Amino acid sequence: MSERTGAGATPPPTTTSTGRRLQEGDVAPPFTLATADGGEVSLASYAGRSVVVYFYPSAMTPGCTTQAVDFRDSLEELREAGFDVVGVSPDSPERLQQFADRDELSFPLASDPDHAVLEAYGAWGEKSTYGRLSVGVIRSTVVVGPDGRVVHASYGVKAKDHVARLRRTLGVEA
Repeated sequence: MSERTGAGATPPPTTTSTGRRLQEGDVAPPFTLATADGGEVSLASYAGRSVVVYFYPSAMTPGCTTQAVDFRDSLEELREAGFDVVGVSPDSPERLQQFADRDELSFPLASDPDHAVLEAYGAWGEKSTYGRLSVGVIRSTVVVGPDGRVVHASYGVKAKDHVARLRRTLGVEA
């Protein structure tokens, strides 16, 4: 499901380096990544629980900060509804730790410098930024259910108000 559909909407890019975006019902690709706190996070550690995996371009930039702070501020309600949150970017664990410290982020931030997980989830590819085509992180969110299958996927999302829209989609109202 994409958030940007309907008349007059600009469709998100349709190609990624993998050529495939995840769809509802797909088995989520497994991953294990280094985290900001020096540990690791894996999809397997969320078996039996739902997890929101969101992909963002760069720690400590305005849009990524907006999105991360929105997740932070919604974290208690999301967890009470059965959803954990993991953020993934190509940033180094050290930069992610600075981001987590600066903005008091209390959910795992994972480092994917070689883009393998970003690619597997369809969140790496061609995108348009201010009218310029480039290759990089496509701001995306994939919700994985307790059975390891995708229950929701959004690609090319806008940082502002994304978490509020996702909460409505997941039935987690404030």
